[in-house]
Amino acid sequence: MGLAQVFKEHPERKYIMYGGKGGLGKTTFSAATSYWLAKKGKRVLVFSVDPQASLSDIFEQDIFGQGNVQIMDNLWACEIDADKRIADYQDQIRAKIIDMYGMKHIPDEIESYIQAASAEPAMEESAIFDAVVDIVVAGEFDYYIYDLVPLGHALYYLSMGDIYDAWLQQITSLREQMHDYDKAIATMQREEIQEQDEIYNELLFIKNRISTSSQILTDANQTAFFFVLTPEEMIINDTLKAAELFASHRVPLSGYVVNRVIDRELLTCTIPDYLRNRIDVQRSCIDQIQKKFSGQVLASVPEFDSEIKGMDNIRRLAEVMFEEKLS
Repeated sequence: MGLAQVFKEHPERKYIMYGGKGGLGKTTFSAATSYWLAKKGKRVLVFSVDPQASLSDIFEQDIFGQGNVQIMDNLWACEIDADKRIADYQDQIRAKIIDMYGMKHIPDEIESYIQAASAEPAMEESAIFDAVVDIVVAGEFDYYIYDLVPLGHALYYLSMGDIYDAWLQQITSLREQMHDYDKAIATMQREEIQEQDEIYNELLFIKNRISTSSQILTDANQTAFFFVLTPEEMIINDTLKAAELFASHRVPLSGYVVNRVIDRELLTCTIPDYLRNRIDVQRSCIDQIQKKFSGQVLASVPEFDSEIKGMDNIRRLAEVMFEEKLS
């Protein structure tokens, strides 16, 4: 079975993720898949949660931090600016403090705390996750193509839903208990109760948004996750380990795409020894891939003679991946 067949047999899977170690081709595969689906008449958003991503380079258009940018008919792209999201968080915190305490400006000691909290490593992942929640919950597109961060960060990102959900469950549970207690308090405190109810409602709103996104990402009926690997022994072993970890996070694994395969027919030509050796090494690794990922390899993509940049090269890659000529 090939990639095109998987999409044909599972049209309900509208959330598509490509994952793997950095530098293997996740971003280019994401771009090519979004191009292929757009050519099929589907409204598609391809977006990157990797701060090192290069959708802007691939599409040869500046899209970083600019929201959903239309690339062509039916196709939009987005690169999330985590720094901007963090800055927005800071502004929201400042506004709430000023409003709550009637201040004209934020005291220096509080500003220092805000800056220090925003510098925490987890803040970037939180900002990215929140941006993804916004995209997913909006539901404006037929397909969403995720270009995930490299494996280690991707696992953290995919677990964010569980982390947030557990935390919010504790908070909302406490608020429910407090709310029940507040009901027994005298009428003179009802204004305070109203204010606390608004806090509780805000917590429920956040919880529902995150739960919706988390359920989507782990729903095999709606989501397809494809691992990208190359014919190298270390990459094969890392991918096997990562597949087990992703499965433990209930991520629905849908198959594997092998990238940068050198054409074996070159062995019939006069080629340098280093290239002949690389082809021999790849032959052994491809045999391993076929055994270890038996029946799950959906596409084998050759080493291209140039970088995948611009719409012509994206089309060429899509034609290879989906084994179909595109106009």
